Amino acid sequence: MEANTATMKVWNERWHLASLSSTEMIHIGLFSVIIGLVYLLFHLQGNTTQVEVYSHSAFSWMRTYWDSEANLHGGADYSHGYLIPFVVLGVLWLRRHDLAAAPKAVCKWGLAVVVLALLLHWLGAKAQQTRISLLGLMLFAWGLPFYLHGWQVAKILIFPCAYLIFCIPLNFLDQVSHPLRMFAAWASVGILNGLGIEAERSGSAIYSTAAGGFNFDVADPCSGIRSLLAMAALTAVYAYLTQKTFIKKWILFICALPLAVIGNMARVATIGLVAQAFGEELAVTLYHDYSGFVVFGVAIVCMVGIGSLLNKNYKEAWHQWKLANLSPISSSSA
Repeated sequence: MEANTATMKVWNERWHLASLSSTEMIHIGLFSVIIGLVYLLFHLQGNTTQVEVYSHSAFSWMRTYWDSEANLHGGADYSHGYLIPFVVLGVLWLRRHDLAAAPKAVCKWGLAVVVLALLLHWLGAKAQQTRISLLGLMLFAWGLPFYLHGWQVAKILIFPCAYLIFCIPLNFLDQVSHPLRMFAAWASVGILNGLGIEAERSGSAIYSTAAGGFNFDVADPCSGIRSLLAMAALTAVYAYLTQKTFIKKWILFICALPLAVIGNMARVATIGLVAQAFGEELAVTLYHDYSGFVVFGVAIVCMVGIGSLLNKNYKEAWHQWKLANLSPISSSSA
């Protein structure tokens, strides 16, 4: 009986808190030591690329990309990285009851994931690819609970841990910057002409054919990469929280690309509208600087609309339509 009591939570009347058993305190202590060692590993030996600029810390390397306004680092394309950990903590808080109720047992497969994560970090350090090391850290964050608590806990943690990938600067996406610029210019010219504003395109430049009209260029910052990355992160968590099936979650997430493109098209087209109505100077200065709200406003409205369509019970809607429209006909025929 005493042994069982030692492992039970006891209410502390003095502090009005539940006291932890000695076993739980040991587990928490060991887990804290492991987390601390991993932090030191990635902080002291996490980066081997331009150490004099970024230091040895993988976290400092990543934060530099989030902060940088220089084109060398992608501008503010990765500034949403600061928000990702808070989103992950929010998701974990929402799933806290599921995590507490999940059956827990040590799983050796989780240890294999931990080893693979450390190997990825080693490979990233040897290849001077900090992104690979950070992928290893993300995998480690999933593998350690997998090892200590088993698959049922790990299954709940798949999305929160995978979501951390939006913290990592993905510079290979810069390759699609030029095609996105061309497409945004082409589509915006079509929208403007459709609204009765005569405009033509020359490369990524858009100009009015009317005398004294506007003339502006869809530059790299206006390509839509920034909105694409941010919309992908936003759509991912929105799909995870609102969609009922795995397939619907992925369908909505894949829509992040066209949603970002549609939002950017609306931005560029409205710059042309403002230029036509109020002059080029206002359009390419004040309105341009704040027109990012147009991108996300249009994209978010479309995202919510698509999510609602995916969640709609079409079978029930068809049944209700038949009751409302076909039953009277059948009754009158009778």
